[in-house]
Amino acid sequence: MVEKLMQDEVQTPGAVFFIFGATGDLARRKLFPAIYSLYREGKLAHDFAVIGVARRPRSPEQFREDIHESIREFCRYPAGEPEEWNAFAQHFEYKSLDINNVDGFRELREQTEALEAKFNTPGNRLFYLALAPELFGNVSYSLRDGGMLESKGWNRLVIEKPFGYDLQSAEQLNEQIREVFREEEIYRIDHYLGKEMVQNIEVIRFGNAFFEPLWNNKHIANVQITLGETVGVEERGGYYDHSGALRDMGQNHMLQMLTMIAMEPPSRLFPEDIRDEKVKVLRSLRAFATDEEVSSNVVRGQYTKGEYRGKQLPGYREEDKVDPDSTTETYFAARVFVDNFRWAGVPFYIRTGKRLPVKTTEIVVEFKSMPNNVYLGKKYKLEPNLLVIRVNPMEGIYIKINAKKPGSDSEIQPLAMDFCQSCMIGINSPEAYERLLHDAAEGDSTYFTRWDEVATAWSFVDRIAAAWAENHGELHTYPAGTWGPEATDKLLEQDGYHWWPVNGQDEDRVIWQMNN
Repeated sequence: MVEKLMQDEVQTPGAVFFIFGATGDLARRKLFPAIYSLYREGKLAHDFAVIGVARRPRSPEQFREDIHESIREFCRYPAGEPEEWNAFAQHFEYKSLDINNVDGFRELREQTEALEAKFNTPGNRLFYLALAPELFGNVSYSLRDGGMLESKGWNRLVIEKPFGYDLQSAEQLNEQIREVFREEEIYRIDHYLGKEMVQNIEVIRFGNAFFEPLWNNKHIANVQITLGETVGVEERGGYYDHSGALRDMGQNHMLQMLTMIAMEPPSRLFPEDIRDEKVKVLRSLRAFATDEEVSSNVVRGQYTKGEYRGKQLPGYREEDKVDPDSTTETYFAARVFVDNFRWAGVPFYIRTGKRLPVKTTEIVVEFKSMPNNVYLGKKYKLEPNLLVIRVNPMEGIYIKINAKKPGSDSEIQPLAMDFCQSCMIGINSPEAYERLLHDAAEGDSTYFTRWDEVATAWSFVDRIAAAWAENHGELHTYPAGTWGPEATDKLLEQDGYHWWPVNGQDEDRVIWQMNN
């Protein structure tokens, strides 16, 4: 059964979605469940179709069974009764294809036109490349030469990160794609921009009168952004050993969240105005002028064997397909500054790593402390106020204030006001890929990265990578299951700060549940 569409939600225009890499892990875990959820909620137009494209031979029946298994395992909605499922599955077809075979794309064009006639689709085509980035250019050329872009509707290209390996490779990749697609037709996905609480940052900042006046260097002491993963490299050892945490997470997810926190209010709620403000933040990042500046502001680490909750964990160099002498970082932390009028002097601390104790993504805004030499500060140790935005896996907002302890004469304790969005919405909170697929089909590029965003982020990250390549950055180790190298704590201690506990680890706080 298709759920009733909410009044403030928009149904996508009719289109054919092409999933290149349709037999891969991303399609199975994220894309097919996202399409089905959009369908169940009535956000997908009835005149849609999906063609899965990959090298592996599959019959249409086998492909639909693969999708059914994907929905059963990973979707937040059940697959439904056979009649309901068949009504959905009939919109899916499959094409086995070599991306360098232009004749195969001509066959794909014929298959597409037949499907558009069947479902009366108005010629709109969305190409999702769930492929390695070095293949993006070849696919673009084959789409053009095979006549796939000669339709009466729009054409849009959706591509996954990483967009290149550094600025030079990203520029080459962009030049190839731009030979075929215009910039406004290119949608570069960073799925963190599709997460509910990341998108909520704008509303928290610009929709509340008691936050925006304080959102500057006069009132904020520092900002901490943590993205922790409990897993190791799993089956991605071969890829990860040539990437590392800096390129895999730092260049995209971490910097994108930083821009959302630090951006200025856009003059209009148009995608380009919002993205303009994000680019201004990236351009304002203080570049590391010397290798010594990289060394004193950036920590790189690699996990060794350890134990977590009684389970023995291997070290990174013991993982499958990883060089036993690898110096690739699995942990990255940095102190960065946004040199503009609003943020001058405020340190932004970012950290991300694998094999950490908690799977979490949190942003902590620490406000400046009250004076300790007047009034209450003379007698009590007043904790700084915190605003915590929980992005993943639990979504919500946590505000920490000082208040009198109930039952005491004048004792003061930290008090937390905690809004748990996940507790309220639960498992049916929309996934990031649902929002982003819907936005791409709608032509809304707000939460996709523009080329100048990508290029500016690579420029900042490449300076760090270059210093590491010259062996000017020590590779610290940390046991799997811990919070990373000790050097990361010292990074904050130099400024008189410390990392705040994440995911509710502060056991002394009292939580006010703001939801039912």
